[in-house]
Amino acid sequence: MIIEALIAVTFLAALVTFVLPDRIAGKAAFALSLVPVLGSLVMWQQYDASGNALLGGNIAFETDVVWLQLGQYDLHWMVGVDGISLPLVVLTTILTTLAILSSWTPISERESQFYGLMLLMEANLLGVFTALDFFVWFVFWEAVLVPMYFLIGVWGGPRRKYAAIKFFVYTNIASLVMFIGFISLVFGLGDSISSLRLPEIAQALQAGQLSGFAGLSASALASVAFIAMFLGFAVKVPVVPFHTWLPDAHVEAPTPASVMLAGVLLKMGTYALLRFNFTMLPETARSFALPIALIAVASVIYGALLALAQQDLKRIVAYSSVSSMGYVILGLIAYTTYGVGGATFQMVAHGLISGLMFMAVGVIYNTTHTRMVTDMSGMADKMPVTAGIFVAGAFGYMGLPLMAGFAAEFFIFKGSFESTVMAAMPLFTGAAMFGIVIVAGYLLFAMQRTLFGPFEFDGDYEITEAPFHDVAPLAVLLLLTIVLGVQPDIFFTMIQEAVNPILELGGAF
Repeated sequence: MIIEALIAVTFLAALVTFVLPDRIAGKAAFALSLVPVLGSLVMWQQYDASGNALLGGNIAFETDVVWLQLGQYDLHWMVGVDGISLPLVVLTTILTTLAILSSWTPISERESQFYGLMLLMEANLLGVFTALDFFVWFVFWEAVLVPMYFLIGVWGGPRRKYAAIKFFVYTNIASLVMFIGFISLVFGLGDSISSLRLPEIAQALQAGQLSGFAGLSASALASVAFIAMFLGFAVKVPVVPFHTWLPDAHVEAPTPASVMLAGVLLKMGTYALLRFNFTMLPETARSFALPIALIAVASVIYGALLALAQQDLKRIVAYSSVSSMGYVILGLIAYTTYGVGGATFQMVAHGLISGLMFMAVGVIYNTTHTRMVTDMSGMADKMPVTAGIFVAGAFGYMGLPLMAGFAAEFFIFKGSFESTVMAAMPLFTGAAMFGIVIVAGYLLFAMQRTLFGPFEFDGDYEITEAPFHDVAPLAVLLLLTIVLGVQPDIFFTMIQEAVNPILELGGAF
């Protein structure tokens, strides 16, 4: 029952924080958020499962009880984790705590509501990564949108209402498309399933129980459902050309919300793609290998080029997330141990590094009240600790060895080069690797312009080093990035055990 306790404690922490006075809400929220961190670390330390949760593997910390009856289907409260979901649970709890700590400086109004929404979002994210019944999972999936909508719309920048509505509309329409695709599979399975549990549905699909529906043959239905789910999840990732909501949301969102958006919410899309599209319909995924690989490479290159053209530090980091998520898609379609495993590892690595980069930009903005690279230079002389961590994080983004980003990209490139899903995969991999050059270009330009050279600042604010509670989360994220880069088996071994059963269905090792 540890998963239920983890979710319940986080929900309770959110409710308590909502009613606290603003003057203590931030510190209370930080203290309360440490409980889920401890719980997730206990889960990691005690984890002893193997295999994939959807394909008959051992499920860690599993609970499965009938909840409701919906027509011929039982709705179950079914939760549990495997080597794919547990790393994301740990990432969610740690990043939420650090994001709350980084909020103490920029958030100065309606604080109890802000911190309550942050904890509410964490509880729903934990539900997304642990739910194994589609109905329960979908409730958590949609519930995540609510706190993020208010975080952007209330505490965001000048165009916050536009950004919040755009975020909500895009992701809701995408969820509807995805829902239609998945439910069509459920109807196509007919009486072969009696519930909406994801393992039951996945194993029925692998057993060939899918039949025609709505005038479509089984193969056509699988293709239509795959496309609908892929489109729905691609918006959440996001990948090109469904990325246009992301820069607006990031730029207008308060920095802690941007940290959670880039660090965890984007991973909902890639996690769902792996769980639904690439696990349930592996043969269909292989048949769409060419367009998926094209989307992946386009996201890597185009996202990096867009970042190269920006002057706003937050937009630079936002577009770099589009590029990084392209690598995840490339790894998934490779259908190799290192490809799919590296894509999953990249979800965690990018969560840490993107969180670090957004926090660093936020710390600079707290002091200078600007994010434009043309408005400042020589910040390293005034903020040496912040600048040093910013530089280290940027090199982690570029794939510096002994950092998590290097390990993730190495796994993905190795797996993609070895892929047999199509003959041209080495060419797509080579094209995607060129994205690293562009990443280095825009990050080096941003650092050279803002951090180094003679000190110049077009503003009236005194520039000093950030307070400890602003710098501490940066240091922790940098340390975790290095630890995971030096010792990737902290997560990669359990990830491999969970992805290997997928490869037996959809590709070669």
